[in-house]
Amino acid sequence: MNTSITKRVVLIGASTGGPRQIEKILSELKVLDETSIVIAQHMAYGFVDSFAKSLQDKSKNRVSIIHNNTLFESCTVYLCTGMTEVLSKHGSMKFFTKDSTTHNFNPDINMIFNSFIPFTQNVKILSVILTGIGDDGVNATKELSIRGVRCITENASSAIVDGMPSRARLLVPNIEVLSLDEIIDEINRFCK
Repeated sequence: MNTSITKRVVLIGASTGGPRQIEKILSELKVLDETSIVIAQHMAYGFVDSFAKSLQDKSKNRVSIIHNNTLFESCTVYLCTGMTEVLSKHGSMKFFTKDSTTHNFNPDINMIFNSFIPFTQNVKILSVILTGIGDDGVNATKELSIRGVRCITENASSAIVDGMPSRARLLVPNIEVLSLDEIIDEINRFCK
């Protein structure tokens, strides 16, 4: 694997209430240096393009929608759709996607987060669970935490909907519980 592509990755999973919070994060995010952000925000397919454009308008960094066979590059904010995973192919990290029209979530947070487990020894990862209904992303966050990845979730007062964060607080060992503003500060520190 060619780890020169990116040294650090921030994984962000969100559902209900997430778009506004993600816009706030990206508007306050410094210019990325050897770091990429991968966002899995539950959203209907028809809204992904306009969401990406809105994020790009507010971000100092390049925002890109993941398509099948997209090369994973440093200093980019990636927006997942469908069933997305990252794999190592011929010394490079690449995204592979397929539609999730018959699946419960678009995108599937557990799937994209789980796909980073093989990279935990070579890439520094920060996992973040934001507001949302249900528990998507919690199982994968637990697996990342077990492998030494730093994991953060929103506190109850900061989350618009406290379903995913409350499940993460309950099930993920060593998870840090922070407000949205504190999460933004920690992401900026991690990206240096």
